[in-house]
Amino acid sequence: MGMKRANALSRARAAAVATPFVAAALAFVLCLPARPLLAQDAAPTVSPPPAAAPPAAPAAPPPQLGAPPPLAPGFSPAPPAPASPVDGTTAPAPEAALANPKPKPKPKPAPPRETALSDDPTPVLQPETFFATSKASERYATIADSGGWPKVGVALHPGSKGPAVTALRRRLAAEDDAISGASPVWDNALTAAVKRFQFRMGLRQTGDVSGATLRALDVPAATRFRQLASSAQRLAGVDFPFGPRYIVVNIPSTAVDAVENDRVVRRYAAIVGDVEHHSPEVMAKIVAVNINPTWTVPSSIIKNEIAPKMLKDPGYLSRARIRVLDNHGDEIDPRAVNWSSEKALNYTLRQDSGAGNSLGSIRISMPNPYAVYMHDTPSKNLFASDYRFLSHGCVRVQGVMDLAAWVLEGAGGHWDKDTITQKIASGEREEVRLPQAVPVVWVYMTGWASADGTVHFRDDVYGVDEVGGQAER
Repeated sequence: MGMKRANALSRARAAAVATPFVAAALAFVLCLPARPLLAQDAAPTVSPPPAAAPPAAPAAPPPQLGAPPPLAPGFSPAPPAPASPVDGTTAPAPEAALANPKPKPKPKPAPPRETALSDDPTPVLQPETFFATSKASERYATIADSGGWPKVGVALHPGSKGPAVTALRRRLAAEDDAISGASPVWDNALTAAVKRFQFRMGLRQTGDVSGATLRALDVPAATRFRQLASSAQRLAGVDFPFGPRYIVVNIPSTAVDAVENDRVVRRYAAIVGDVEHHSPEVMAKIVAVNINPTWTVPSSIIKNEIAPKMLKDPGYLSRARIRVLDNHGDEIDPRAVNWSSEKALNYTLRQDSGAGNSLGSIRISMPNPYAVYMHDTPSKNLFASDYRFLSHGCVRVQGVMDLAAWVLEGAGGHWDKDTITQKIASGEREEVRLPQAVPVVWVYMTGWASADGTVHFRDDVYGVDEVGGQAER
């Protein structure tokens, strides 16, 4: 077992020289344009707003993958009475019903949030991340080869006592040098250790051991090794131009870091690609911000989503403010299109800018081979979920106006949040070019170590961690 892991680490290190930065196993993205992007298009491609409920993942998605509103520095009627069956007028309610009205069922409370957007000023990706992560994988390989750590198995909280508390101490001590001993009594030091663990897992620091915290504690050491070694292998060969200002999206964290002078000055919750439409690993440069963008629907979405809807509901495109254009750019009546034919793909479908636009009010342009980008969304309620793997590959950003203002610093014209808000309210479309491009990188790190050695984990929702064993799909 040890030799197998050593070979995996050797491959990861060798890849640092030979492996190009590619989006391995992430190339299937339905965020590709239906045709070459035109200058007048403020946005090429992305999916329409998803339904409120997340799609079913291959396995029940762990709830530790989302994030609440930003915490990092700089963030800133009663039903109608039944109608008469005779004339359609409102029928009087029966006396018995008036005397004994049926009580309305109480709405079920929403499940408590378990995840938290980190307030750690350390960027998720630093120049030292590859080497720190490789070193951490060696440590976890040693832990796994030595028998791993004990399973906690039961929910615990401050005040708990007994053998389960002792097991919790031993479990935490396997990763955390600041906790030790075998006391069966819960003390303040144990609460602090639980909170440190929750911080590293991207969970709310409650100090209680239950739900997502308990599930994360019981993940085997061998799995944690595989996450670190696989992430290191994916980072091998990355030649990202770290500079004074850059942006990092760690896809498993569903979070966006805006980094300035080696510190996170803004961190935002994000919605990323779902399990069928992965967000790719990509390096690019942000060159412009599009205000009040239109959206050109990719051919894959026309074929798989819009055409079936139009066959059932011919008024769908009109309500969605999506116009059908021929190859001359002239608008045609959607009812003139045979939506059951492949010829429907010969038309350009473009959604007008406005409140219902699938890109929202902002698109951040970052030219790349996958035609993906970061943008706003009209479905802002989805950011409140712990599970935010819901897009067709692009990244939707909570607080995107704040991010756009940060990106546009120095662009001239005083493009602060108030100015951007006023421009959006005017309904006018505008592309604001950056005088100096801002580097951006999207990575897929389910396990990583910061330069100071702190090790973090997120779940492998895409099921691509394969170093040292098969991916969990």
